Parts: sequence; C-alpha cells; structure tokens
Amino acid sequence: MSDDADAIGAVIRSARTKKGWSQGRLGRELGAAEGKGAEGPQRDQVSRWERGDRSPKYWMPFLIDVLDLQLPATHGGSPTDEGHPRPGDTVASVLALGRSDVERRQFLAASSGYALAALGLPDLDSITRRTRLQADSTVRVGRGEVTAVRQMTRALGDAAAELGGGHARHLVVHYLNADVDRWLNGTWTEAVGRDLYAATAQLVHLAGWMAQDEGNQGLAQQYYAHSYSLAAEARDSELSATALRGLAVQAIDLGHRAAAVRLSEACVDEARQLNDPKALAYYQVTLSDAAARDGDRRIATHYLAASQSNIERSAPEPGESWASHFSIGRWAHHSGMILAQLGDYEAAQDHLHHALDVHGLDRRRSRAIVLADLGTVRLRQDDVDGALAAWHEFLDCSDGIRSVKVEDAVQDMRARLSRLRAVAGVAELDERAAAR
Repeated sequence: MSDDADAIGAVIRSARTKKGWSQGRLGRELGAAEGKGAEGPQRDQVSRWERGDRSPKYWMPFLIDVLDLQLPATHGGSPTDEGHPRPGDTVASVLALGRSDVERRQFLAASSGYALAALGLPDLDSITRRTRLQADSTVRVGRGEVTAVRQMTRALGDAAAELGGGHARHLVVHYLNADVDRWLNGTWTEAVGRDLYAATAQLVHLAGWMAQDEGNQGLAQQYYAHSYSLAAEARDSELSATALRGLAVQAIDLGHRAAAVRLSEACVDEARQLNDPKALAYYQVTLSDAAARDGDRRIATHYLAASQSNIERSAPEPGESWASHFSIGRWAHHSGMILAQLGDYEAAQDHLHHALDVHGLDRRRSRAIVLADLGTVRLRQDDVDGALAAWHEFLDCSDGIRSVKVEDAVQDMRARLSRLRAVAGVAELDERAAAR
C-alpha cells in the first residue's frame, strides 16, 4: 500500500461520509456518472480504494466529479490550494487536470488571485530533472510525436475558431488524456522534451480557450496557468507570453482590472526579446485594452500606438506560431474597441469597418463578434438604423456558433433593443434573437 494511495483513499472516504453515502451508493453514483448505471463499482471495490489497497485510476475523473474532490498534492490532482495554484510537477498536474475534465457538472470560479499566483509557478529545472530521472519507459518519443501534437492542435483550433469553443473541446481533452499523456511520461532527450512541452503548452492553451468560450472560466484559468508553466519550462518566450495573454484577456472580461493590467504587463515583459512584430502587437494591444478598462488613458494610448507601429510593419502572411496569426484585421477590431472604451466612437467605427471591409475576417465567430460590436458603437453614435443593420448581419453570421461570447453579445443586444421598442424593425430583430 503506497502513501499516495492511502492519502487518496482517506480523501475519498471523507468526501463520501460528508455526503452521507454508503460505499454501495457511491458505486451507483459513479456508474450513473459513467453512463453504465448498475455496472458501476461494487461496495468491496470502493472499500479497497478507501483502505489504499487499490488506486482508482479509471474511476478517478468520475470520483472527482461526483464527490467534488480536492486531491492531495502527491497525486498531482487538484492544481489549487485555497484558490491558488501550487508548485509541483507540471506534467503530473496538467494530466490530472485533463483527467478530471470529463463532463464536469460544476463550473469553477475564476479568481484574480489564482491568475496572479500563476506567475510564480514554473519549475525551470523540470525538463532536465525529468530527463535524468526517467524510468525505462517502453514509449520512446521523438520529433514525430511532437509534430503530431502540433498538427492536431492546429486542426482542432481551426474548427474552434470557426464554430466556437463549445464544439470540440472534448476532443482536445481526449487527445491530451489518450495520447499526449503517454508521450509526456515516455522517454525522450532533453531537446525533444523541450519541444514536447512547448507543443503540449499549445494544446493545453487551446483547451483553456475552448473552456473559456464555453463559459467555464475557472477551468479555463487552470488550463492557461498550466500552459504558462509548460511554456516557461520549455524556455519558449512566445508561448509563455501567449498563455499570460489568455489569463489577461480573461481577467479583462471578468472585470478584474488590476489583475488584468498586471498580467498584461507580465505578458509584454515576457515578449521583449521577441523579434516578430505581429507577436509584439498582439501583446501590446492587450495591455492597452487592460489599461483602458482600468481608466489609465496614458498607458492605453501609449501601447495602442506601439501595437499599431508593430502591426503595420508585420508581414501579411501568418506564420507557424500562435501569435503570428494575429492579423491586421484582428488588430483593427481590438483597437476599435479600445477607442470605443476611450470614448472616440468615430475612430472606433472606422477601425471596425477596416476589420470587416478592408481586410475581412476569415472566421465566422470572429466576424460575428465584430458585427455585434459595430452595432453597439453605431448605437452610441445615435445611428439606430445602422445598429439594426449590423445586428441583423450579426445574427446571420452567428447561426450555429457555440460560443459564450456570441451568446453574451446576443443578450447585450437584446438589452439595448428593449429601450428602442417604438422604433420600426426592433421587434422583428428581437424576435430573431429570441428564437436563436
């Protein structure tokens, strides 16, 4: 009986007792969660887990779900301690997070404290130590496996960008659990290990973005924090900055203004050594946005100008990296909304038109969000007819997209329409939105 299994067994027993369940009842609840009903674990099997005689490897995600478990640090299970990420083996922690992400019934809260604590997480000796202490695994990992992770991330990311994060996140999580798990725990050289960590950081970031786009902000925050740790341990500054940007954008969306500024500053600092102007513009416009939301006009305008300078000297073609896909059209959208935040609605509308008409946006989700924002900006300029036209286009474009950001835009639009009931065409638009 290992100390690890014993500790996990004690947590399971305590959580079951707290719920007032028998061991048989816990088995039935696990069977229902898995979808097999009475075919769940029997009482004697649960008893062996609680005594520490057996480890519930297959059933662990379902145990976490039905008992709301907080696992001990030795298992690498819960990446939080009183709302903060705790140091430990990043690979063990991210794989435990992936295993626990199986049709979760509860959404997790995202806190500014967790996001800021993530800045101190990376263990920069992790790869060297794992290379030195690797067991004689039968799984040998080389460049081919690293390429596979990157190609899969790109394919799943393309689908999510088109149709929203709600469509394929379970595929990302399954791939992390079924394939990447084996490779991270396989045998590799230090050079391959760094590339594998970097590729996994991209996959984990995608899982975070998808969870955020579904509305599960706490789970997204955990994925972003793990992506940052993996990227930092791989010594990849661009991926580290991109993960920090994910945390910063989330903090902006949730209204954690001070944390958003701090995370955006860390993102820009991380990227100072990069030479890619697209990447620099990507991170600088995020800091500008955070500063504008925080009421700091000086910092907002400074970094907006810096990002414009970088995006204007960047190559139009996307590169291989995440940040190099930040096009001038996407920059125009972000900068337009910053200008709207600063009260310059005329310039904001020009930028949004630039994003839509001059450069176009190749993803339906992105285009839908810009159209929703354009309607709001036009309304603030008392152009009601223009707002209604933009919102009709928005509903056309957003059909079939599963994204909390799109759903929030629909609700925001309907709240604004309620003040315009007497205007011709408003009732028709609201009915379309209600039937969506």
